[in-house]
Amino acid sequence: MLTRAWLPLALALAVSPHFITPAQAAGQCAQSALHEHPPAINFRVDNDLLGGAQQDQGYSNGAMFTLVSPNLQDYTDDPCLPGLARWMNSHLERLHPGEFEQQNMIFSFGQGLYTPTDNTRTDLIEDDRPYVGVLMVNFGYNARSGNHLRTTQLALGMVGPSAQGEQVQDAVHSVLGDEKFSGWDNQLHDEPVFKLLHERMQRWPPNGNAAGWGWDAISHWGGAIGNLATYANAGGEVRFGWKLPDDFGSSPMRPAGENTAPTRYGRAQGWSSHLFLTSDARWVLRDITLDGNTFRSSHSVDKRPLVGDIGYGVAVMRGKWKFALARYHRTREFDGQKETPVFGSFTISRTL
Repeated sequence: MLTRAWLPLALALAVSPHFITPAQAAGQCAQSALHEHPPAINFRVDNDLLGGAQQDQGYSNGAMFTLVSPNLQDYTDDPCLPGLARWMNSHLERLHPGEFEQQNMIFSFGQGLYTPTDNTRTDLIEDDRPYVGVLMVNFGYNARSGNHLRTTQLALGMVGPSAQGEQVQDAVHSVLGDEKFSGWDNQLHDEPVFKLLHERMQRWPPNGNAAGWGWDAISHWGGAIGNLATYANAGGEVRFGWKLPDDFGSSPMRPAGENTAPTRYGRAQGWSSHLFLTSDARWVLRDITLDGNTFRSSHSVDKRPLVGDIGYGVAVMRGKWKFALARYHRTREFDGQKETPVFGSFTISRTL
């Protein structure tokens, strides 16, 4: 869950028209663009308890709050972005994907918690994963040409006690009446972290299926570099349902998922829903949640270089609202891992 320190900022951004609908402030943002491609707010909660009984381990819990811009003319001068975002983008031009038919920007922040299996032990559990809390801010740039999408994200944050992982997990477990984890004194040391991610996606069939029953498929490939994580990955997603959205996937775990990519037609009128099946394979060179601190001695485990995910879920949309529920199964991430990780995710999204 989000820490109490972040919650006031999240609420302020959520209700601030100067951040989300800068057309009212600048008076220059085209109303047609806002009408056809409105900004959106997404909130996602991940928890391994959604994966089944006795699953409070591994990637234990996470939450992310995301703001999505309308489609933009560019990243530095478009009046649909607030002045602060335009100033920031002027210093991050190397991350911009270039000139495309459509483009937008996302801003997100959230937290992830990672814990070993045994919550009762206070000593260092050498053969299980470290205790890790991660607090992150993400800046994302999406650019679309037809059924092709490029997405680039820069994540900045902190691992260690300053990420407030222990405090947040204790608060959540107190509310739920669950047992607390006793080994947080062994968590990783404070360390600033970053991750630069780039993915490319393609969607089939090219004409879409927005009018009725249909299917589509989205392939992806890319990678990331940073002391938070370094890997190369590839995979895909298949969807079947009623009035499929004109986007690049429904999996909340994908960088361009959660209805964050530019759309050509906006959302369908009335009810729409679909099922989705997603997969991803990664060649992992570094994962701080398994390898431990970069510049200091800390707890670590022998990670496996090849990791795969498969997920499935359902998405339902009505008017400005979208709900998605998904479940993920992951291969073992390190030698000696007792169980294969299973966790669930719930996302709620609203256009403005």
